[in-house]
Order: sequence, then structure tokens, then C-alpha cells
Amino acid sequence: MKIALLTGLILAFAACNPSGPKSNENDFAAMRTPIKTYLALGDSYTIGEGVDEADRYPNQLVKKLNQETAHQWLEAEIIAKTGWTVDELDKGIDEAGPTGEPYDLVTLLIGVNNQYRGRSVDEYRVEFEQMLLRAIGYAGNLPNHVIVLSIPDWGITPFATNRGTDKAKVAAEIDAYNAAKRSICGKYGIKFIDITEDYRAVGDQPEMLAKDNLHPSGEIYTRWTDLLFEQIKTIYPAP
Repeated sequence: MKIALLTGLILAFAACNPSGPKSNENDFAAMRTPIKTYLALGDSYTIGEGVDEADRYPNQLVKKLNQETAHQWLEAEIIAKTGWTVDELDKGIDEAGPTGEPYDLVTLLIGVNNQYRGRSVDEYRVEFEQMLLRAIGYAGNLPNHVIVLSIPDWGITPFATNRGTDKAKVAAEIDAYNAAKRSICGKYGIKFIDITEDYRAVGDQPEMLAKDNLHPSGEIYTRWTDLLFEQIKTIYPAP
């Protein structure tokens, strides 16, 4: 109802001002752009464990899109919880009952807790593919409107060091999970963004850490936001 009312007011205003300056015409064109919706699926990395809501990467992304593009995005709908595995995310989606289908954008970052709990890559491969298909469905069956992020390597954090974690083992398992993830994304034509290598390079620095010395700070989420932003501009170029 609000969208219809806004559209009517814009059209009426344009009809009454056919000879307005070009800059105003450009502004009206931006206003006529349909409002876009975003569903973010994941675990602690998506819900932003240990950081303010504004620092979560889905929230940073919407703010950046609204500030730097002509499109208007609603607040991100986030279905994510610290500790979730893929099957737990699946149940969480059922319980949340997303109402915005189809969404203009769906992001998916899940799997670190499967690795942390020692589950097999083969099991993950099956569950992730099912979850990815679900994400595609929420994007209106448009694979190019879904973006998957790789799993960060928590083994590089002070938390891992303090608990005597076998960092080489964690790294190898994370790499295997991400290889499976990348392969499945390729099968369905889904954009896969590698955030793991950059995280390994900077994720242990004090300013890149939340207070628990395990989860990322807002600084890391800003880096992920920038990568997502560049990809989304190819999906929704400037009008």
C-alpha cells in the first residue's frame, strides 16, 4: 500500500512538472526504482556475534547500497544464529518463515560450525547443496541474485591459539569445505566470494577481532561488505 501510494505521488508530481531541470529528472528516476529486499542466511558471522547491529555485514551492506547507488533497499532480513550448522539454519528458516519471497538478493555464509563439530565434508556437501537450492528459491529462482561467501578460518584467531588448536588441521578442513562449497556454486552458476585468504592475513590483528578474540570486528565485516557491494553493482547496475 505504501509503495503504491508513493508511486502515485511521484507520477502526479512528474506530470505537474514536465519541464523541471535535468537534475530533478534524475532524482525522480532514482525514486521510481522499485524498493529492493535482501535476505541474509548464516551463522555467527552473519548475525555479527560480538559487534553492534550496525556493524553486521548485512546492515553495513544495505547502508552502503542506499548511500552509493540509485536503488533503495529495505533493512536486511537476517536469519542467522551463533553456532548454527547447515541443518540448524534449515530449521531456523522454517521457524522464521521469511515473508519477502522473492528477495532481490540472498547471501549465504554457513558451514564453520559443521567443521568445528567434526562433521564430514561429504555430509556438508549434501546439506549445503540443499540449502543453496533453498536460497535460490528465495531469490525467485534467479541464481545470479544469490551470493555465497567462503568460510573464514577461525584457526588463526587468538581464541584458537589459547585453546591449543591444531591450526594446520583446521586450515585443511576449512579448505576442503570451501572447495566443496565452490564446486556446488559453480554447478548452479552462483557467485562465490572468497573471504578466507584475506581473513587469514589480517583476522588475528587486534582491531579485526571482537572482544571474544574469536569472531570478527566490524572492520572485517566492512571488508566483506565492500566485496559484496562490488558484486551487487553488476546485478543491479546504475539506471
